[in-house]
Amino acid sequence: MRTFVSWLLASIVVIATVACTEDRPTPMAKNHYREVSHPTPNIERDTLNEMLGVVLHHTALPTLEAALKELTRPGGVSSHVVIDTDGTRYILAPLTAVTYHAGKSILNGRERCNNFCIGVEFQGNTAQVPLTKEQIGSGVEFLLPLITERHIPLDNIVTHKMVRDNFIHHHPTEKRCKTKVDISSSDYSRFMDALKVSLDSIQSLSE
Repeated sequence: MRTFVSWLLASIVVIATVACTEDRPTPMAKNHYREVSHPTPNIERDTLNEMLGVVLHHTALPTLEAALKELTRPGGVSSHVVIDTDGTRYILAPLTAVTYHAGKSILNGRERCNNFCIGVEFQGNTAQVPLTKEQIGSGVEFLLPLITERHIPLDNIVTHKMVRDNFIHHHPTEKRCKTKVDISSSDYSRFMDALKVSLDSIQSLSE
């Protein structure tokens, strides 16, 4: 019941708050964006994700098909969801699963972000083309229930580059860890602004 109420509340908030500006998502109802199951074999079988944070990525691949192929290739990398440019979400793994999206990483002084962070992939390369408002809207819709129910602070919603840079700072002699170029700072700001609007509205409604 609590889960249903949280979803319903999040949906009402998004409808009321995100339609006002150009960069924010278009109005949406619950499950406005389509979800497609596309399981990846690349998960930890004996470990549960603690769900303390979220790491945002872009696929940097030219097509959705290429991204899904890469993220489901046995023995390769993986994530929890890929969000296409039209907002469709391709669910690769349940949120309780540990997937392989962050690699060598540190968040809040803790290493191995895969064990406690959800991986969200946006299709495309934001260094070339910005996230669509549908991608932002779908990402907000996907994360709101998780963030509100797990009480995840906004500071724990980061980009891959941020947690990779943290690792490099703490391990300056690590030769196998290259700088990660990922979601542009402007798109990260756009996404976080939309998310904050919805979260602020949820808080206002609960007061």
